[in-house]
Amino acid sequence: MADQQDVERLAKKLPNVVATEGHYGFGVVVRGKPKGFVSVWLERVDPKRARVPNPGVLVIPVADLEVKEELLAADPSVYFTEPHYDGYRAVLVRLEAIDVGELAELLTDAWLCTAPPALAREWEGRLRP
Repeated sequence: MADQQDVERLAKKLPNVVATEGHYGFGVVVRGKPKGFVSVWLERVDPKRARVPNPGVLVIPVADLEVKEELLAADPSVYFTEPHYDGYRAVLVRLEAIDVGELAELLTDAWLCTAPPALAREWEGRLRP
């Protein structure tokens, strides 16, 4: 089971990561501005009102729609989506249901999809001897 502290700790281990303004999340700096790679889900609780932050669920981008479908099929207790994200390469992740190791992998993959290519290659190069 993961929590918001795990998200912060894992996100901040990645290069050029900053907390994003507004709703809880993190981004990687791209051309001087943060580009989000994880944020709290804004849930539509009341159809006639604005969405509200749900800190127990994260929105995390994935490489493509195929990866999204694989995750959704693999473990519906952890991964889900809603119509707002149809056609968008992101999954919703229940923090209470995901293992910290799996969350670390998911955040790293999301960072790699979002980071500038040169930074991603440099960071991956440091991991491989």
